[in-house]
Formats: sequence, structure tokens, C-alpha cells
Amino acid sequence: MSFRLHLPLCFFFILPLLVLSATPALNDDVLGLIVFKADLEDPDSKLASWNEDDDTPCNWFGVKCDPNSDRVSELALDGLSLSGKLGRGVLQLQNLQTLSLSRNNFSGFLIAELLRLESLRSVDLSHNSFSGSIPDGFFSQCGSLRFLSIANNRISGEIPSNVSSCSTLATLNLSSNQLSGALPSGIWSLSDLRSLDLSGNAIAGEIPAGIGRMFNFRSVNLRGNQLSGNLPEDIGDSLLLKDIDVGGNMLVGSLPSSLQRLSMCSYLGLGSNSFSGELPDWIGEMTNLQTLDLSRNQFLGQIPGSIGRLQALEGLNLSENNFTGRLPESMASCTNLLDLDLSHNFLTGNLQQWIFLLRLRKIKVTENKLSGFIQIPAASSSTITVLDLSRNTFSGNIPKEISAIQSLQFLNLSSNRISGTIPLALGELKAVEVIDLSGNQLIGNIPFEIEGALSLKELILSKNSISGEIPGKISSCASLTLLDLSQNNLTGSIPPSLANLTNLQNVDLSLNKLTGSLPKQLGDLPHLLSFNISYNNFSGDLPAGNFFNTISFSSISDNPDLCGAAVNRSCPAFLPKPIVLNPNSSSTSTPSSTSALPTENYHHKKIVFSISALVAIAAAAIIILGVITISIINLGVKTSASHSAAAMAVTDDYLRQSPTTDSSSGKLVMFSRNDPEFCAGAHALLNKDCELGRGGFGAVYKTMLQDGRPVAIKKLTVSSVVKSQQDFELEVKKLGKLQHPNLVTLEGYYWTSSLQLIIYEYVSGGSLYNLLHESSKSKTLSWQERFDIILGTAKSLAYLHQHGVIHYNLKSSNVMLDDSGEPKVGDYGLAKLLPMLDRYVLSSKIQSALGYMAPEFASRTLVISEKCDVYGFGVLALEIVTGSKPVEYAEDDVIVLCDVVRGLLDLDRVEDCMDAKLCGKFPMEETIPVIKLALICTSQVPSSRPEMTEVVNILELIRFPQGTSEEELS
Repeated sequence: MSFRLHLPLCFFFILPLLVLSATPALNDDVLGLIVFKADLEDPDSKLASWNEDDDTPCNWFGVKCDPNSDRVSELALDGLSLSGKLGRGVLQLQNLQTLSLSRNNFSGFLIAELLRLESLRSVDLSHNSFSGSIPDGFFSQCGSLRFLSIANNRISGEIPSNVSSCSTLATLNLSSNQLSGALPSGIWSLSDLRSLDLSGNAIAGEIPAGIGRMFNFRSVNLRGNQLSGNLPEDIGDSLLLKDIDVGGNMLVGSLPSSLQRLSMCSYLGLGSNSFSGELPDWIGEMTNLQTLDLSRNQFLGQIPGSIGRLQALEGLNLSENNFTGRLPESMASCTNLLDLDLSHNFLTGNLQQWIFLLRLRKIKVTENKLSGFIQIPAASSSTITVLDLSRNTFSGNIPKEISAIQSLQFLNLSSNRISGTIPLALGELKAVEVIDLSGNQLIGNIPFEIEGALSLKELILSKNSISGEIPGKISSCASLTLLDLSQNNLTGSIPPSLANLTNLQNVDLSLNKLTGSLPKQLGDLPHLLSFNISYNNFSGDLPAGNFFNTISFSSISDNPDLCGAAVNRSCPAFLPKPIVLNPNSSSTSTPSSTSALPTENYHHKKIVFSISALVAIAAAAIIILGVITISIINLGVKTSASHSAAAMAVTDDYLRQSPTTDSSSGKLVMFSRNDPEFCAGAHALLNKDCELGRGGFGAVYKTMLQDGRPVAIKKLTVSSVVKSQQDFELEVKKLGKLQHPNLVTLEGYYWTSSLQLIIYEYVSGGSLYNLLHESSKSKTLSWQERFDIILGTAKSLAYLHQHGVIHYNLKSSNVMLDDSGEPKVGDYGLAKLLPMLDRYVLSSKIQSALGYMAPEFASRTLVISEKCDVYGFGVLALEIVTGSKPVEYAEDDVIVLCDVVRGLLDLDRVEDCMDAKLCGKFPMEETIPVIKLALICTSQVPSSRPEMTEVVNILELIRFPQGTSEEELS
């Protein structure tokens, strides 16, 4: 809807006079915002609370005021679908510090005087439709501006040279616009600048010298422009640079040697340029590099062995260069490497086995000159998702050990010299989506075991010497969209079950020796785009309907016995058998007369009757058998129920007794001096009204001690795998000695061989999960409360680890809140009660922690360590900050919280991560470090995760920076 002021037109001319009049200062903000609103379209009525009759705008949506001056200090209207222009009313907000209008539909020109507001520190106009050039006076007076983003708009023209006037700028983001011209040399005089992003524009010319003077520089992104010339030689003088991205330009020459001084650099992106020469040996001095992208350049020579010193390296892309020789063995030391792309070079030699022993996710060496057998060690990493060895000269068989790589999603061995048969082991790859073995020398049949590859979407076996029939069981691969079996020696017909693959889009069976008619059911395939059966021996008519009504002649040519309109050849007419009357019949009755039926029809009726009788008899037998079975089951259930009731009745008596060591009667131990007897006894455990919840280790109930004190009792449901009484008591007593304000106190236990209870203090505030995710809860956690929960949880884990206890099962439902909002972590250390953790830990009962579980849990050689808790803590911290669950299941996708947050952080869209319930009320100087810390805790590599004591120290530094007291921060 469009807003128009209920004021005369002359108001806009006398507004400055009003500002200078004796009207209270607060009204300046009201009037300014109403003028600002008048230029907008607000389709969702988000600004409905803005009323020109109010004395103050401090309670308006998106508006915050300074409590000391009662003047507007922040205007945050991100993502509200607002449109219109940025009106001059905003200039009346003389105390404005933060202006954030990102992710709307603002258009028109930028206001030249916008940055002249003296209090302005942060301006975010990104992701809108602003156009035109940056006004000449835009940067002339920047006051105390620290942050400016106009990214993702339609701003054109050159960057004004007076950008250097904004001497206080720490972050400047003009990315994804239409800026052109040269990069102004004065930009390197912004001594406080930490981050510069000009990517995705059309800026041309050379990068001016002087970048070495940027002593506070942390990040520079010039990707996707038209920059030319050399990389400045003094770039290595900006010693604090961590991220350098100049990819997608026209830069030339060799790498400046000063780069080796950037010991803190973690990202170096030089891809898609024209850099040349050999990769210098000093590249190994950049020991903090996590990503090195030199792809699509003209580098030559061998890959230097010093690259093995890059211990932190996670991504290495040297593709599309002129590298030669063998891969250096030293690369086996890059144990953190996740993505390796060496494709489109001239590398030679064998594919070393160490490649498969690293924790790599992606291995791409396509289009090189690698040779020899493909040897996959039995102890290969199970993390590989992409394996592309295509377009080399590998020979020998496909190793059956490939089945050990259960995470494999993309397998391409095409265009090599691989021989032998297709291994049955491919059917064991449950996650594989693409298998391309085309252009080799494979023989034998297509194994029917391929049906086991349930996620398969593309199967490409063309240009081999495969024989035999197309296995009908391929229909089990329900996700298949592409099937290419062309240019082989296949025989037989197309299995009708192929029509069950309703996702099929492209099929190529050409140049084989297939015969028979095409199954009519193929005409029902709804998504078919191509179906090539040319150069075979098919016969009969084509299926009718959908794609086959308009199939091209080239797709069915050279099948001599095919007929129909598509091949311009008529099919033989169908002639039914003639009706023959029985000459021996003397009856004159009509054929409908049952008395004149021929003898053969009479026998036919008898046969039908016999079959019907047999079916009826069989059905009756099944019904009788079912009745008997149900009766037996009911009898068993009644017996079991009576036994269970008796057992619980006995337990009730035990719980009423004093502590005893008599194993025949059970043992109740309380760690405090309080009376151990319960008011209600064990029968309370049978009352559903007393149940507080259920978790991976059992159900939790609330009951009362005789002194009136409530306790929580966990009834373990893992009795069959719990350790012996001696080991059980040893572990529980160890846990009972733990005392920390952020831990749920363990007060006692009860033991019999068939029933184990653990007694905890009762925490009345409920679980963190309910508070974050249950819509029925009216209370919303503030940022302060969330931070305190994160810090308290971290302290409890650090305390546990210092005492040799691993929590293992950390999740929001195991974090309780007391009446004061203090977090108390429960369910700690229970995994130690199980004698065979590797057998039980991944069972469905424990999978309630899915999303919090560290990736090493997927390893066959399961190793539980404190770093598993650190991973779970990182996920929990992100859950608290964002208000989102660790894993969400959409209709066609699985949304993993860590991946979403990491992606938004990379796009500088941290505010999109935050829980909407916070309504923007969170300090960025705390939220960003907390999110980054959480992401470090969720590193895929356990050794990259910090200790929990370090996490606590970092959180305390975030809350109370060095040299800042709590009083100063408040």
C-alpha cells in the first residue's frame, strides 16, 4: 500500500523551518521518519505502527533510540519487501548511528548528503535496486562511518576518487554492481580499512601500488572484474591479510615473492587469470593457507614438494594449467585436505595410494596423462564424495575395494583403458548418484547387483564391449534420470520393468544388438526427453503416447522390423481367428443356452470351479491360521504384562527399603544424607502423568522424596547391554562426585539385574529445546540469556572434560534451565555404562542426537573423545543463536544448520542467521564471534576443534574484551 501524509503540500517546504523552530527535538525524528515513510510502498504493512501523531518514534517497528538522548539511533528495516526511493526525510535523523535497509526493493538514486550525518557509523543498503552513479559528494564527508555496504544493486559509473576521505571506514562493500573505470589509487590511504569487496563489477586497469600501506587490512576481494597487469609487489607488506581473492580478472606475470610473508593468509584465490611461470617453492611458507586456488592460469613445471608443508590446507585447485610430472609425495602430509582438483594438466605417473588415505571429499584429476592401475587401499577414507579419474590412461580392472567408499556420490572413470568386468561391488555404493564408465574396454554383463545403488541418477556405460541382457532389476534404481548403454554388444529385449523408472529423462540404447518389441508401458514415462534405440534389431510398433508420439527418426533409425508412422512403414493388420461352429452339434438352441454348450466349454467351467474352490479353501485356511496366531500372541502379551506388573510391584517394595547390598532384592543408594525413601515409590514410574520426557537412554519421571523434595528419575531402557553391577556402580559413583553449578546433580541410583534407575535433582525450568522450538512457550530468550546459556554449557563441558568424563549425548533437550534461567546440563557420562559402545551408539535409540553427532561417528573404527562433545557444543551454540534445529527436513532436501550458517557468514549476511524472535536485538560484536567460534567447533577434523577450556576463555573474552570491565560494558 502507498503511504501519503495527511499534511498540506507546503509542509515539505517548511520542514527545515520546523526543525529549526522551538518544536521539541524529538519531533524532528518523528517528522523525518514520516517523510521517509511517505516515499515508500509497504505491501505487508510492516510500518503500520508509525503514527505521525506520536510524540516519540522510539516504540515504532524497526526504530531504536539512544536511552540518554531519546533520539533515533538505529533504523533497521531489512527484508520487509519495501519499495520506493530513499527519501530525504532520513537526513533529519541527526543522531542516527545505524541505517540498515538491506534485502528490500528500494530504487532510484543514492542521496549525496547521506553520509554527512555526523553520528552515522554503519550503512547497509545491500540487495536492493538502487541505480545511477555514486554522487560526487557522497564520500566527501563521512563523519565517523565504519561500515558501508551498497552490494548487490545496479550502481554504475566510476568509484569517486574522494572515497579516500572516509578515513574511518573499516568495511567497504560495493560488490555485485555495474561499476567501471579504474580503481582509485587513494583507496589505499584508508588506513583503518579491514575489508574491501569490489567483486562482480567491471573495474578495469591495473591494481594501483600502495596496498602494502594497509597495515590493518584483513580481506580484499576483487574477483570478477577486468583488472589487468601484475599483482602489486608490495601486497606482502599487508602482513595481516587473511583473505585475498583476485580471481576472474586478466592479471598476468608471476607471483610476487612478497606473498610468502603473509603468514596469516588463509585464502588465496588467483584463479581464472593469466598468471604464468613455475609455482615458486616459497608457497610452502604460507603455512596458514586453507584454500589455494590457482586454477585456469598458465602455470607450468612441476608441483613443488614444499606444498606438503601446508598442513592447514583444506582446498587445493590447480586445474586448467600446464603442470607436469608426478604428484609430490610430500602432499601426503596435507592431512586436512578436503578438496583436490588437479584436472586439465599434463601430470604423469601413477595415482598414489596416499590420495585415498587422506580425508578428501573431492578428488578430480580428469584430463591428465596419469597411467597404471587404480589401486584403492582397503583402509581408504570413507569421506570421498567425488572421484573423477576420467580422460587419463589408467588400465587394469576397476578395484572391488571401491565399495569401501560408502560416501561416494560421483564416480567417473570414463575415457581410460580400463578392462575386465563391471565389479559387483558398485551395487554396494548406496549413496552414488552418477556412475560413468564409458569409453573403456569393459566386457561381461551388467551385474544385476547394480540394483543396490538405490540413489543412482545417471548410469553411463557407453563405448565398451559389454554383452548380455539389460538386467530387469535396474528398475530398483528409482531415481534414475539418465541411462546410456550405447555402443556395446547388448542382446535381448528391453525389460518391461524399465517403465517403472518414472524419473527417466534420457535413454540411449543405440548401436547394440537388442531385439524384440518395445514395451508399451514406456509410453507412460512422464519426463522422457530422449530415447535413442537406433542401430538395433527392434521390431513391431512404437509405444503410444507422450514422448513417442513425436520421436525423431534419427532416434529409431536402422531397426529394419520397426513399423508405424514414425518410420513410415505400416504395421501388419491384426486379423482375429474365424469363428468355427461345431458341425456335430444337432442343437438348434441359441449359443446362450446352457444345455447346448459344447463339451469343451463344459470342461472349462468345471476347471474354473475347481480353481475357485481351491482359492476359497486356501483363504479359509489362512483366516483360521491368523485367528490361532492372534490368540497365541494375546496370551503371550497377557502373560508378559502380568510378569511386568509383578516385577514393578516388587521394585516398589525395594524402593521403600533402606540401602542394601542384597542383589536379590535390589540396591538403592542416595549420595546425600537425606531419607532415601520415596513418597509414591516405583509405582509412580508407571504413571504417565509423572513422565517428563524420553531420550536416547530412557524415560524420565518426576517423583517426591519423603521430605517433600522433588527428584527426577531416569529409568534406563538399555538393560540388556548395561555393564555388570560392579562396573555400573563404579561409573555412577564417579558421576555422583561431580558438582558444578551448570550440571544437573546426580543424587543416587537403584540397581537390579533387570532394572536400573538414576536419580537426579529436579530442574523446574524445563528444557532448552522446549524454550527454543515449542510454539506454546510464550517466553522468548534475549541475547543476554542465550549468551549466558552458551557460556554456562561450555563451562559444564570443560568441567566434565577436566574430570575425564565425556558427555557424548549433548543436545538442547539435555540442557535444563532452573528458575533463574541458569543452564544445567544432564545425561552426562551415561555412554560409559554400556560395555560395547560401538555396537549400540548408532542404534535408533541414540539417533535422537542426530545433527549434534561429530562426523567421526560414521567411522567404522569409532573413537569417542572430548572433541565429539566440542562438535556437539558448536551445533548447540548455533541452535541457540539461530533458533533453528540442527537438521530440518524439507520436501526434497535436508537442511543442515552448520552448512546454512557457514554459507550466510561467507556472504556477510550474519543477520539472516539470527533467530527472528530476537527482532534484531543483538550486538554484532558478540554474535559474529560466537557464530565463528561455533563453526570452528564443528570442524570436520577433530584436531581443528578447540578444547572446551579454550572455548570458555574465548567466550569470556567476547563478553568482556581485554581491558574492559563489566561496568564499562553495561
